[in-house]
Amino acid sequence: MSGLSYEAVARFAQQGGTIYFGLLFFAGVIYALWPRHKAQFQRLAQLPLEEDDGDHV
Repeated sequence: MSGLSYEAVARFAQQGGTIYFGLLFFAGVIYALWPRHKAQFQRLAQLPLEEDDGDHV
């Protein structure tokens, strides 16, 4: 029998997943707050308020 029990594998997967998604979250926050992207995000924030000249059904 191998030395890995279900509990050990589950604990490793939980901790690894928490670290992975935590790093992914912080990478997204850093990307969103990076000064170079400020103008783009401000333009996109105003997009829903602009008039649309297209015909809608």
